[in-house]
Amino acid sequence: MDQRYTQLQNWLEQVLPQFEGFDCANWQLLAVSGDASFRRYFRAHSGESTWIAVDAPPAKEDSRPFVTIATELEAAGVSVPHVYQSDFTQGFMLLEDFGDDQYLAQLNDETVHSLYTDALNVLAVMQDCQPSNGRLFPLYDQPLLQREVELFREWFLQGLLELSLDADEQQMVDFLFNYLIDASLEQPTVFVHRDYHSRNLMFRDQQPPGVIDFQDAVEGPITYDLVSLLRDCYISWPDELVYAWVENFRLGLIERGRVMPDSVYFKRWFDLMGAQRHLKAIGIFSRLNIRDGKPGYLADIPRTLGYLIAVAAKTEELQHIAGWLVEKVVPVMRQSPYFDDNVLDDWVVE
Repeated sequence: MDQRYTQLQNWLEQVLPQFEGFDCANWQLLAVSGDASFRRYFRAHSGESTWIAVDAPPAKEDSRPFVTIATELEAAGVSVPHVYQSDFTQGFMLLEDFGDDQYLAQLNDETVHSLYTDALNVLAVMQDCQPSNGRLFPLYDQPLLQREVELFREWFLQGLLELSLDADEQQMVDFLFNYLIDASLEQPTVFVHRDYHSRNLMFRDQQPPGVIDFQDAVEGPITYDLVSLLRDCYISWPDELVYAWVENFRLGLIERGRVMPDSVYFKRWFDLMGAQRHLKAIGIFSRLNIRDGKPGYLADIPRTLGYLIAVAAKTEELQHIAGWLVEKVVPVMRQSPYFDDNVLDDWVVE
């Protein structure tokens, strides 16, 4: 493989012998996957036992937040991979193995209500997570929200589509960003996973979903993880189902003692939070292609842009921006080699 693979293998040969069932003369280390970061995942096999080994190069990835947050979530009763060993100097971790069965592969019309009920119950527990040592998670503040939405302009509009925006268009995009950020900052703050969706929930039969990829957690808007799950960039559901889940979650928050606005205003929070998240996601998907040579996420941009346009179209102050996206941006996408007309037709209502 490569030098880091060899280093990881050597490290595992030091730490795995402590586990019952590990046979140092009969074990394998096989690649599982990479993700949208610089981390790589491997599965160590020995007999009937398996573990997940993480390669997170310290020059690119800081594993300390993952370990800290895993400890907090595990103490709160959330099913996260137990961290058996970590070596921050080398950038290696050894984790509990939750298998390969993502929620995304299990979701269909028959399973979605049961699976989302479980996921929303876990979300309620996560939102109440309070650091045991009094340390606050980083705040999802205006500068961070601003950096995220700017990814849309830099990497999607200007980078992927090579659009040159005139002064009026720049001002319009600024208005969109500011409007969504202001709406985000209105909301009460809770623990926010930041990527709580179908690829970061692991299906485990007769058990709560396993939650992974939480190292970027922050203290932020109460609807953020809710919209990550229900307006998933990788799978979509009819509005009537989505808004029924949203209302049930709002009522659950009230039952747990939180002061919430009425259903109309909470739905507004949800929609506008989704628009902010989808700007970020589209920018990240574009950056993964341009900078990191990972084109696989481009196929999810039309769905994600469709969410954004739908929210803008039903928000009076943003309707002119929805029109601009449809009239200016989508035609450029149709001319781009990255997008298929049929897929755009499926997700973008013109």
